Amino acid sequence: MTRSHDPIEPRRVAFLGLGVMGGPMAGHLARAGHSVTVYNRTAAKAAEWVEAHAGLTVASASTPRQAAEQADIVFICVGNDDDLRSVVLGEDGALAGLKPGGLLVDHTTASADVARELALLARARGCDFVDAPVSGGQAGAVNGVLTVMCGGTPEAFETMRPVALAFSRAVTRLGDSGAGQLAKMVNQICIAGLVQGLSEAIAFGQNAGLDMKQVLEVIGKGAAQSWQMDNRGRTMADGQFDFGFAVDWMRKDLGLVLEEARRNGSRLPVTALVDQFYAEVQALGGGRQDTSSLIRRLR
Repeated sequence: MTRSHDPIEPRRVAFLGLGVMGGPMAGHLARAGHSVTVYNRTAAKAAEWVEAHAGLTVASASTPRQAAEQADIVFICVGNDDDLRSVVLGEDGALAGLKPGGLLVDHTTASADVARELALLARARGCDFVDAPVSGGQAGAVNGVLTVMCGGTPEAFETMRPVALAFSRAVTRLGDSGAGQLAKMVNQICIAGLVQGLSEAIAFGQNAGLDMKQVLEVIGKGAAQSWQMDNRGRTMADGQFDFGFAVDWMRKDLGLVLEEARRNGSRLPVTALVDQFYAEVQALGGGRQDTSSLIRRLR
């Protein structure tokens, strides 16, 4: 489902996790007219976010439960399965504060298992859950053009979709609980192979004495074109990597992919190899650099 510009009724929402993705996403919700209460593990970051959005209907909460108490929808964007459980479950978790009929929407890239687990727990309390990992990176979050891959009931999806379009260009249901996370794994498999191929191509061209920026401009008009080439090719040629989606995060995501592949019997030889190449980049001190830093190991 692509972006609609039809006005929607403002909703009371919470947003848990104000990192490089969550902070901008919560901001788009506030600017779209929704009442937004935020929670972040580091309280100072939540206070800074509220100050930066002064004049809008925003507030901060000291616990996930408190943030969820007045919300119709609780959006979440944290680091991993354990972080997700820590803000949803327990006495101070969002699920304890969410009223019956409320909805949890998780934008974390996590496992399909935790999505199914939390969906069952939410429904046992009369609530619902959508796993909704995103693609588009920090720039997509800042510009409000993320792609959202969703798993959950049709009813829960239709509740969250118009609200999530505040920070997205496409929000699509791909199946029941866990389907969103599985689709994000497909996304990461594709990216891993593309970035390795682009790294080899640029390194080869530079070793051959070609002007790779010119070459990329030419081949980018043909069958080799990709988002990675358009957005990372020139910076890879220049050796610039201090931005974007960190190698550490990619390795976390590929770990989820490879674990799921072992479970469902998929063979992913290229993905497994690229995961080890990223481990080499980490050993070079590039854990916080963009995934395009994969080319470093070829130089």
